[in-house]
Amino acid sequence: MKTLRRTLLAAVALALTASLAPVQAQDIKPRLIRFGYGLAEDSNQGRATKVFADNVLKLSGGKMKLRAIGGAALGPDTQMQQALIGGAQEMMVGSTATLVGISKEMALWDTPFLISSAREADALLDGPVGDKVRAKLEEKGLVGLVYWENGFRNVTNNKRAVTKLEDLDGIKLRVMQNNVFLDSFKALGANAVPLPYSELFTALETKAVDGQENPYNTILSAKFYEVQKYLTVTNHVYSPWIVLVSKKYWDGLSKDERAVLQKAAVISRDFERQDTRAEASRALGELKAKGMQINELSAAESTRMRDRLTRVNAGVAANVGMELWSETQAELVKIRAKK
Repeated sequence: MKTLRRTLLAAVALALTASLAPVQAQDIKPRLIRFGYGLAEDSNQGRATKVFADNVLKLSGGKMKLRAIGGAALGPDTQMQQALIGGAQEMMVGSTATLVGISKEMALWDTPFLISSAREADALLDGPVGDKVRAKLEEKGLVGLVYWENGFRNVTNNKRAVTKLEDLDGIKLRVMQNNVFLDSFKALGANAVPLPYSELFTALETKAVDGQENPYNTILSAKFYEVQKYLTVTNHVYSPWIVLVSKKYWDGLSKDERAVLQKAAVISRDFERQDTRAEASRALGELKAKGMQINELSAAESTRMRDRLTRVNAGVAANVGMELWSETQAELVKIRAKK
């Protein structure tokens, strides 16, 4: 009798376990990753973030899920960077320029007129120089996965058309919180004002600043054409974004989880660059259609600007280290020789 009772109890327990197993499996929640970015959801940054999120979910088999938070809702780049270092946030994408205070080697990408084409940018950023600069972040509490493209930066303002170097004199120009940008535009005669991107539109609208400098895509997606009249095609700096992970978070991931993030980041990078370049080719025409007065800086005036910035470039070289500077110049010679 006791044997029969034990057998019945065992059968009931087995049945209950079997019936609960699917429910328990369904209750397993994916690892949630907060991913912050500064632009709007419908920007090139927002579109690439969606591609990244979709691929993280797919490659992890639903075990990892990216929660995209745009519009600088988690704060400006500098605030998110500190949150990553402290482990309060997992991931972000943002400007390399705002990382210079954390890792001095990032100032390399701020060098005026360093890169002259998208092909050069890809080869340099994805090659040994780009890898070396990214690797320096780890000792500061950050892991850089890939570089996205922000694009070649151009000047807008509400004072006057900038057709020559002297036209920048006295223009109150918002720049990123970065000494190379500050020094560059001061050398060019502008009144350079460091300001977080999240505060820029309001500053332009209230005339706290006269102008700013950003790629076409950002000028369009941020609707700066509503508060800016003149756009000068200067292409003075090629500006990358970088996808970052908190090292504290990264160190807690398995090898497979890291591989998922790295692979998804590469897929998003390739999409983002194509998307950004396609949009940039259309954006200039759209900005003109929306009423902006557009002019292109002549080759002679570009040369004058380069010459005025020689001292700034020398300062960048000293700051990032002559070894890295020389390696970068040598790599660019190789890249240009392959044309």
